[in-house]
Amino acid sequence: MGEITIENKPAQFHKLTRKVSRYVTEGKTPVYGLENAYGYGRTLAVWLLEKGCIVKDCIVKDVNTALSYAQRKSVPMYQKSDSYDAEAVALVLINKLPDAIPDDKYWTLSQLVNRRDNISVHQQRLKNQLHEQLCMAYPSYKKFFEDIGRPTPLYFFGRYPSPIHLHGKSAEELAGELRPVSHNNCSTKRADRTLELVKSRRGNLPRLPGEPGCRHQRPGGGFGALYRVQMKEVEAAIEAMLPNFNCTLMTMPGIDIATAANLLSEIGNIDRFPNANKLAKFAGIAPVNFSSAGKGKDVCPKQGNRRLQAIFYFLAIQMVQVASSGTARHLVFLEYYLRKQEEGKNKPQALICIARRLVNIVYGMLKNHTEFREPERRTGEETV
Repeated sequence: MGEITIENKPAQFHKLTRKVSRYVTEGKTPVYGLENAYGYGRTLAVWLLEKGCIVKDCIVKDVNTALSYAQRKSVPMYQKSDSYDAEAVALVLINKLPDAIPDDKYWTLSQLVNRRDNISVHQQRLKNQLHEQLCMAYPSYKKFFEDIGRPTPLYFFGRYPSPIHLHGKSAEELAGELRPVSHNNCSTKRADRTLELVKSRRGNLPRLPGEPGCRHQRPGGGFGALYRVQMKEVEAAIEAMLPNFNCTLMTMPGIDIATAANLLSEIGNIDRFPNANKLAKFAGIAPVNFSSAGKGKDVCPKQGNRRLQAIFYFLAIQMVQVASSGTARHLVFLEYYLRKQEEGKNKPQALICIARRLVNIVYGMLKNHTEFREPERRTGEETV
């Protein structure tokens, strides 16, 4: 019926509503279908809902990109242009679609979670770069510092960028220097072992060709300091936001603040899902049946929110973990995991089964704001 192209900024949105108003006669209500209403279309969705008194009563619908893509593919000749994309979205609107409700608190939380993930990626990148440098100066550094991202190894490598700087350093002096940094966790024995490992690799600590020998060449100097500060700020902001969701997920063993924030940001408002089956399908955990004439099988879906699926999958791994002492973290989940393997499922399939059970638990906790309760364990006729 009409077509208009505008820039995606609030200053241009009135052109769209003015164009639409020409077709809104008495008794009609405009319906805006926005593809990616929680991404690029979020600004327009928020503007339409806030300016409802100006653009009359309007309905804003969220059009799933998969639905509009399927609509484009359904025609005999596949087309792809901005004009036809808009037509495909309009055709999808004929079906029943959910209203677009860009809740600011979920959007803000998702931005914080994405920021935290990006900082973590940068920290790992710098850690890999530091590892590459240390392999030249301290080939055996993992024997005395397992995690080079900790404060103690960062101080050590920043103070002693190459073994030549340790010449003449005694174990007592090194332990006394590292003790405040390590919170009294560096003994003289450990310092002596560190020096022995360095000497055994380098003999009398000669300088190798190309080895950093100047004080200003410090592999550990300033490693990710800015990112560590930013990470603390983001995590503090996430922790401050969680009370707004009345979230009880942290009462479940294995779910910390970061995991709870990831779950909330990916799931969004739990009221979007009428039951746990819908949430499982959204996460790509529920099996899909492929059959014809009564013959077929259930297969793992290729669709779904892969990030949310990964969260549930790794949470399932934590549930079946066994400590070095032989104590199971969650005996009920471990028994269920072993029972599924006895039924013929492999380990990944058994973990997916646990993830599916976790979806039910998380759904109930978010829906009813209840705290986590340990599942009942049945042994024969008894219930523990």
